Amino acid sequence: MKVVILAGGFGTRISEESQLIPKPMIEIGGKPILWHIMKEYSHFGYNDFIICAGYKQHVIKSFFADYALHNSDVTFDFQGANRIRVHNNFSEPWKVTVVDTGYDSLTGKRIKLIQPYIDDENFFMTYGDGVSDVNIKELLKFHEAHGKICTITAIKPDSRFGYIDFDGDKVLAFREKSKEDVGWINAGYMVLNAAVFDYLDGNFMLEQEPMRKLTTAGEVMAYRHEGFWQCMDTLRDKNKLEELWQKGAPWKIWN
Repeated sequence: MKVVILAGGFGTRISEESQLIPKPMIEIGGKPILWHIMKEYSHFGYNDFIICAGYKQHVIKSFFADYALHNSDVTFDFQGANRIRVHNNFSEPWKVTVVDTGYDSLTGKRIKLIQPYIDDENFFMTYGDGVSDVNIKELLKFHEAHGKICTITAIKPDSRFGYIDFDGDKVLAFREKSKEDVGWINAGYMVLNAAVFDYLDGNFMLEQEPMRKLTTAGEVMAYRHEGFWQCMDTLRDKNKLEELWQKGAPWKIWN
């Protein structure tokens, strides 16, 4: 079963780093966040990836072209035949297809453009800037049980700001905002049926017109995830993920 990852946008809110590389290639713990996402799926046995690239796609292609080499010991023999000998070659059992889905394409169009590479009834899809400890096997089981076109993973995000409790204009207390105070949001980690391509004509954000049509048709279900999830929208988010990585990384479910 294929895993589609959106990795073609500009990442304008983290331009401190994305002006040089695509946002999914920004590193956490010395590895691109894209790598972390792929490790999550690989942990559950899903190793066939389609990367929807666009902005600075050559960076993504170069990373995978040299991946095995960079994870091995190498002898460069400049005498005689000028050979390169690779020792202790280690790399994940991944198949990675990097697709040019356009420089200015929105998310719906990017997914539409990888349709020729989808040969199963269902496929996974997620964003290239968010990590989670969601159980991918349970997510798929949920999707297959309801039989609809789209399953999103819904989470309640932590708020960056606290609440003030009032009595009229009088301040009663300051308190942290809890998950009970906020609603559910789409965290990605979707499962889509190939029928979704019928809803993806034009250059639309998946989350807007196509998702509204799917919802109206009763074809969207939510898998509620109470565990860890964190996106990397800003440099502040990136620093938070880096700090979490150093402390043990709650999304690191692989060995």
